[in-house]
Formats: sequence, structure tokens, C-alpha cells
Amino acid sequence: MEQKAITTHDLKQLKAKKEPITMVTAYDYPTAKLIDESGIEMILVGDSLGMVVLGYDTTIPVTLEDMIHHGKAVVRGAKRAFVVVDMPFLTYHLGIKKAVYHAGRIIQETGAKAVKIEGGKEIVPVIQAITQAGIPVVGHIGLTPQSVHQLGGFKVQGKTKEDALKIIEDAKALEAAGVFSIVLEAIPHDLAKLITETVSVPTIGIGAGNACDGQVLVFHDMIQYGLDRSPKFVKIYGQIGEMIKRSISQYKEEVKKRSFPAKEHTFSIQESVLEQLYGKV
Repeated sequence: MEQKAITTHDLKQLKAKKEPITMVTAYDYPTAKLIDESGIEMILVGDSLGMVVLGYDTTIPVTLEDMIHHGKAVVRGAKRAFVVVDMPFLTYHLGIKKAVYHAGRIIQETGAKAVKIEGGKEIVPVIQAITQAGIPVVGHIGLTPQSVHQLGGFKVQGKTKEDALKIIEDAKALEAAGVFSIVLEAIPHDLAKLITETVSVPTIGIGAGNACDGQVLVFHDMIQYGLDRSPKFVKIYGQIGEMIKRSISQYKEEVKKRSFPAKEHTFSIQESVLEQLYGKV
């Protein structure tokens, strides 16, 4: 029997029951399908696709059209999981009207359930406008990759009293603005725990310890698919990259030896027809 699609209400109930929420990124149909069939509650179409799929050094070059293109594919593969799509760089910084329009395009054209926006108190008016338009929003504070140059690189945030207080204030501001969930990235475990206990909406951690209401990992990181990097907060659950390389190398070797395709991979033709063909050549 087909399972009911996850809703924002379901996610809030998981927090209330203290049952951890699971979230994984996806950028295409087959990945989304596999994640969905694994029972994961949330799928994030992250602008991390810029780094793990498109080969950029940061998420900054990712466009709205990129996110919509990949978001459509993911939604087609996810029947139960709650799909969230990132709003990429400069799609919510140029005025509230444009931000609402861009968020609306993502939801309308992809079929996703929510958008995710990086930033704290400074983007509260944008979040309020988008939620008032009927679009669920996931906040994102701590390490915000779109601000990587301003932050001085991919570094842990909130280690000083001042920085930690700012992240706490940002979390409260996002909650008041109407987000239904907040991603906490690369902050100390105890700070994430304090925020999780303070806000009423689910927190989703990535490099923020196990006291968050849920966890998210980048698909390519957790299975080592096409990447050399391995951030400290990532646990590797499979070496898919090595398996793929071995498979392709074996294919190359068999083609070179003409052992592939073998007879079982080949179509045949009647001998009498073949003789007639040779007579015409």
C-alpha cells in the first residue's frame, strides 16, 4: 500500500515525539527514488549541487534555473518524502517582491513542498513575505555556504560568546518569522542543543551534533560518490565511487579483449538471411 506523503505537520510531530528526522540531498530522479524508498522523511535539493554535481568550488554560481531543473527531477522521484529546494545566491537579496516571485517559481515549477533560505535576522522580512504567500520556509544558520567568502571559508561558526549569541538570536528571529524548520550547519554540539531546546520548530543538523531534531547529509559525501573531500562531520556509509571505477575499468578491459559483448548480450539473425545479405554486398 502506498504510504502517505510527509507534511510539515508530520515533521513537527516528530519533534514533539523526540523522534529524529532524517534528511538527505538529491539532485536527480534515480537518487530521489532510492532515498524515498529508503524511508527518509525529507529530501533537500541543495545548491550544493553546484559543488557535487556541476563541479564548482562554491555554491555561488548556482542559478535559479539550475535549482528548478534539478528540483523537477527530484520531485518526480519522491512519492513520500518532503522535498525542499534551496533558493540560490541572489534570488532573495534583491527585494521582497523578487524573493516571493522566485520562491513561487520554485514551488510552482518543481512541485516541491518548501524552499530553504540562508541567513538570520537580516532576512526576516523576506521569510515573512514568502510564508504569507503560502510557501513553507526552512531557515539555515551557522555556516551559510552562500556567504563563504564573507565568513572567511568553510569554518565552524558560533565558537565565541558573541557569535553564539548571534546564532541563538537568529534562530529565535527565524522562528518568529514563520519558518517551520531550521538547518544548523557547522556549529558546536552544545550550542545546537541549546537552540533545539529553545525553539519550537524542528532543527536539522549538519555538523552540529546529535542533539538536533534531525540530521542531513549530502548524498555524494556519505557514499563517497565522485568526491575526494570528506568533511569532519560526514560519516561515510559506502564507497560507491570506488565501486563505480572498478566496474568501468572492468568494462574497459573486457571491451579491449572483445570478451564483451558476449553471446548472451548479442542478437542473432537467421543463417539463410545472412547468406542473402552477403550475396548483396
